[in-house]
Amino acid sequence: MSDMCAAKSKADQTCSTSPCAGCKIQRKKCSQNCVLAPYFPQDNPHKFFLVHRVFGNGHVVKLLQDLPAEQRGDAVNSMVYEASQRFQDPVHGCAGVIKYLKNKVSELQSQLASTQRELANLSMQHAKLLSLFNEGSNSHYYHGLLLESEGTHALDDGDPMELWELPLWT
Repeated sequence: MSDMCAAKSKADQTCSTSPCAGCKIQRKKCSQNCVLAPYFPQDNPHKFFLVHRVFGNGHVVKLLQDLPAEQRGDAVNSMVYEASQRFQDPVHGCAGVIKYLKNKVSELQSQLASTQRELANLSMQHAKLLSLFNEGSNSHYYHGLLLESEGTHALDDGDPMELWELPLWT
């Protein structure tokens, strides 16, 4: 029975030591403690190829070994993104994307400020119109009709387009 367990554990070792993408590209045998294996599976060699071309295998392995295990996945994702951006834009890489996004943010901030100014202007115009209609008394004259309630004003009526028939200034 111990021979069967030994054979089973040996079979598990050979199954788990199929080369990762990093070892496959480098034509090395992948060991069980390969630092690249969890992040560069053999079914996605393009991912390691990009990182290998931009950063080099030695730098990638050294970086992953120096990091705590819980940060390695994020570091690999970052390296893959940076490498893919470097291939898309060889001159600027990620810096080009950052510059584009900063410009977009400042463009949207200026649009927001413009919209807020326009909204403030419209609010002031609305307040001026209300003060013109509500000037001096609780009663309201609107197209010759007297509105007597305290809680209402001329803008509470049904048709808002009738307001434009009155002159805004006299």
